[in-house]
Amino acid sequence: MADLTAQDHAHKGGWATAVDVCVMSYDERFLRRRVVQTVGGLSVLVDFAHTTSLDHGDALRTTEGTFVEIQAADEALMKVTGDLVRLAWHIGNRHTPCQIAADHLLIQTNTVMRDMLGKLGAQVEDVTLPFTPEGGAYGHGRTHGHDHGASHGGDHGH
Repeated sequence: MADLTAQDHAHKGGWATAVDVCVMSYDERFLRRRVVQTVGGLSVLVDFAHTTSLDHGDALRTTEGTFVEIQAADEALMKVTGDLVRLAWHIGNRHTPCQIAADHLLIQTNTVMRDMLGKLGAQVEDVTLPFTPEGGAYGHGRTHGHDHGASHGGDHGH
């Protein structure tokens, strides 16, 4: 049985003091119903109405009225340097989550992407860092796989 239950969350800046911290990878921060463990040893039943993408700095809002801060965990990433505008276009064209900095891009480790980026002249370095990629088109959430549902034309020159 979980120590706490969270059926809602608060975005970064929309909550006060946390009772504990939960450190999660990018993939783990995409959830609907799961028990997660905090750094302090508490278990929290996350029971959201819909699958939700949590960002670094967000918090689980517990039914008890407390908050559990979400922090991005260190994970295996590829640091990409080179012609960033061109490389970012190719990464985005493959709907790959990407964290953008002034002098580099970060993406999750992937041998296919590593090969493609190398062929495009990129320098790729393995790093271990928290991963907080850009959100969706409206500044939050996440982009999803390369599925061209009914509202997005399927032919765009792959």
